[in-house]
Amino acid sequence: MLKEYILLREIKRLKSVRGNGTELISLYVPAGFQISDVIAKLRSEYNTSSNIKSKTTRTNVQAALEKIMQYLKLFKETPKNGLVVFCGNISDNPGKTDIELFSLEPPQQLKMNIYRCDSTFLLDPLEDMVSNRAMYILVVLDGREATVATLKGTHVEIIKKLNSLAHAKVHKGGQSARRYERLIEEDINDYYKRIADVINNLYLQSVIKPKGVIVGGPGPTKENFVKANYINYQIKILGVFDTGYTDEYGLQELIEKAKDLLKEEESAIERKYVDIFIREIARNSGLAVQGYDNVKSALMSGKVSKLLISLDIELYKVTYSCDLCKATIEKIELGNKRTEIHEGCGGHLSVVKEEDAIEELIKLADENKVEVIFISSESSYGKEFLQGFGGIGAILRG
Repeated sequence: MLKEYILLREIKRLKSVRGNGTELISLYVPAGFQISDVIAKLRSEYNTSSNIKSKTTRTNVQAALEKIMQYLKLFKETPKNGLVVFCGNISDNPGKTDIELFSLEPPQQLKMNIYRCDSTFLLDPLEDMVSNRAMYILVVLDGREATVATLKGTHVEIIKKLNSLAHAKVHKGGQSARRYERLIEEDINDYYKRIADVINNLYLQSVIKPKGVIVGGPGPTKENFVKANYINYQIKILGVFDTGYTDEYGLQELIEKAKDLLKEEESAIERKYVDIFIREIARNSGLAVQGYDNVKSALMSGKVSKLLISLDIELYKVTYSCDLCKATIEKIELGNKRTEIHEGCGGHLSVVKEEDAIEELIKLADENKVEVIFISSESSYGKEFLQGFGGIGAILRG
């Protein structure tokens, strides 16, 4: 979860950047794509940018493109998951230029090839990779074939493809229509059972359980499959949608049609754990703690079941040095707040070192295999968690 947190923090920082005109460049390079082809594309964009009317914008765009091309020459090939680069003038002073470059390897394999020059960085593809953190099982089927896959973030992994033999039978002479229909029905049920077995085994074998199944396909087969009730009762059917295909295209269709449902599910997961946390705090049951020190202590003693972190909390561990008594002081500071005067002797404090305190908590959670739940502050329960409880909490093991 540490990599995810660092990515979320970087996205938040890049979101705050605004260009003076369309001069911020976003570049998404898919895994396996030739670096030389990317540089050639950017060289073409550099030549085209000479047509930009504004001299300032033109200069900034060309400077950013040149910086990206020089940076890409450091790579012999793209990283395993691809490469994302952001570059442009990030200065908020119109009279000053500050061309900065930010790059990262995405957490999942990148399949899109994007170049965009705008007044903001293009961050949606990265946000999609971390917005849906739970795993879901996808099934697209019709009477002849089915595809079972998993979805985590934007990464789709096909688990198995199956075929039905029901419609492949030929009605030979000598068989009664009744017997023939019964055989067809048996084959259809066998087909449904085989699909359900893949889903059930996937659920049972997964360390982190999938949140549910989303089913799609053309015609009534998908509804008949759900009604057959062969899926383990512990697995929730989240939704059923019409799709035109039962292959990879069908999976992408299903994801697009289910995107609102997926957002609601993710929100429901966050709300569930915030509700549990607030209830246990209110009951004073000893099964939840809040605040940096209490949560850190609980993590170090192995008592934490779930770590809850607000996406808008900024907390730093700051090491100060006192110019009067020469003492070294360590404090946890919120946001940009910094202590200037040493209460002990009245001396002036200067910052020696600064570390992200949230990163420290997530490292401890990862070491202890504790699940981290990031809480958005856009919802009412997310705001209450941030403002009322400081944005840091833990649900403890019972």
